[in-house]
Amino acid sequence: MTAVKRQVIVSIFFALVCLVLFASLFLFAFPPAHWSMLWEQQIWHLPFVFIVPILSLFIGGIVGLISGLYIRRQFFLISDTLDKVGQGKDAVADYSYSCDLQQIMEHAQKISTKINQLTQLAQHTANDKSEIEEKAIQKIVSEERNRLARELHDSVSQQLFAASMLMSTINELRPVSEDLESRQLKLVEQTIHQSQLEMRALFLHLRPVQLHGKALKQGMEELLLELKQKVPLTINAMIEPIKLERGIEDQLFRILQESVSNTLRHAKAQNLDVLLIKREHFVILRVTDDGVGFKMQAAKPGSYGLQNMKERAAQIGGQIKLVSLPGKGTSLEIKVPILERDENND
Repeated sequence: MTAVKRQVIVSIFFALVCLVLFASLFLFAFPPAHWSMLWEQQIWHLPFVFIVPILSLFIGGIVGLISGLYIRRQFFLISDTLDKVGQGKDAVADYSYSCDLQQIMEHAQKISTKINQLTQLAQHTANDKSEIEEKAIQKIVSEERNRLARELHDSVSQQLFAASMLMSTINELRPVSEDLESRQLKLVEQTIHQSQLEMRALFLHLRPVQLHGKALKQGMEELLLELKQKVPLTINAMIEPIKLERGIEDQLFRILQESVSNTLRHAKAQNLDVLLIKREHFVILRVTDDGVGFKMQAAKPGSYGLQNMKERAAQIGGQIKLVSLPGKGTSLEIKVPILERDENND
């Protein structure tokens, strides 16, 4: 049974009770001279004894209908509010409700606030969990890369070095000749030497030198010093002490690592020049070698190393310029604009 029907029935029943009570009191206080008057007296062509109950029932029904509609409206508003709470929306208490219903709405508002707080807590927990998992994965990957680098250095790299020394000794002890066997032995020595360069380039990827709070100048100098000790390559560096944002320094350092790795693997260079300067509002990083170079038209646009450097330069708003000629070497230049910040509105 709906609230409207229930309220109408209750009002009609209340009207009947009031009618019987007041009629009894009226007849007791003012008894009629003849009971037949109740039947003989007519209003709207109906006996008086019928008119009074009919009016009472009609008025009671109207009052019950209005009361039921009001209560039904209150219930609908509460239902809408609870639906909003279920959808995660804020429940705003409306002070036009009755006192009893107002308490329900205040409780609904408290529940809505509690649900929002729990939702925010759950999202915050999920974000923290994701960050912790990401850091854990990065740590595991870094440790595994270091382990692989150590194993390669202790096994394959040492074996390549020993093979290179043996081949150098064999070629030096053999008489100078241009026969097929001598050419093949020299080719083997060159292949071993190139494999060593490939291995050192691989070490840069597996176990790259990290800045770890160091200045960019210090990190670059340490990287180049390590290369001088391990690679038969003449390295000339001009690095100015430039203070940059940490994100820009990290990307420039990674670009230098990638460029040096490509030089070791492909350039067959004897000299490597590294330049880091600041001119006007730009920071310029230039890496130049005197290697074999390549034809720009024949360069693979999808090569991993070059594509990786382009993406890193784009992340810091820089422009990358690559120039290479066969037999003349390769020059890579990164130009990054430095935006001046307003100290009063950083």
